[in-house]
Amino acid sequence: MITHKIVFSGPVGAGKTTAIGAVSDIPPVVTDVRASDDVALQKGSTTVAMDYGVLDLDSGERVHLFGTPGQERFDFMWEILGEGMLGYVVLVDAEREDSLHEAAGILGAFRRMARVPYVVALNRSSGIDDGEEARIRERLELRSDIALLPCDATDKESVKSVLLALLYAVLDEVEAERASV
Repeated sequence: MITHKIVFSGPVGAGKTTAIGAVSDIPPVVTDVRASDDVALQKGSTTVAMDYGVLDLDSGERVHLFGTPGQERFDFMWEILGEGMLGYVVLVDAEREDSLHEAAGILGAFRRMARVPYVVALNRSSGIDDGEEARIRERLELRSDIALLPCDATDKESVKSVLLALLYAVLDEVEAERASV
C-alpha cells in the first residue's frame, strides 16, 4: 500500500483537531489535556503531542493525517511530526487576529524546516475580499501561487477541498521538478 503523510499545523484553537476528525476514516487519536495556562481562556483542552487520523483513497492509497500542537512551547513536535511529510496545511482561525499573528511564526518555522508544498486555510471563513486576501498574504508572506482558502473545519467536504488544493500544489511541484531535469 502506498502511504502519504500530511500535517495540519496552526495556532491554538485554529481547528486542527476538528479538521482531522472531519475527514478521518478512523476515530482520530488525540492528545488533548486540560488547558492550564492562558489557553484556558480560549478553550478547555489543548493538543500537547499530536492528533492522528487516516484517509483511505479510492486508489488504495492511504493518507496519514497529523495535527501539531499550536503552542510554541511544543514546537519540538512540529519538526518530529513534519519528518517525511508530503505537504502541510496551516490552519488559521479567521475570526481571531492573534491567530494570524501566531500563524506567521508557525509558518516561518515550517518553511525553515521543510521545503514541501503547503496551503493556508482560513477556518470559520466563508470567503474573503481582495483587500483582506492581500492583507493576509502580506502578513504571512505568502507568494501568489500559495493557495489561501476558506474552510469550515467541521465540514468534511470543506476540509477535503483544502486537502485537494494541497495535492494540486504537490503535483505542480512534481511537474516543475520534471521540467527542470
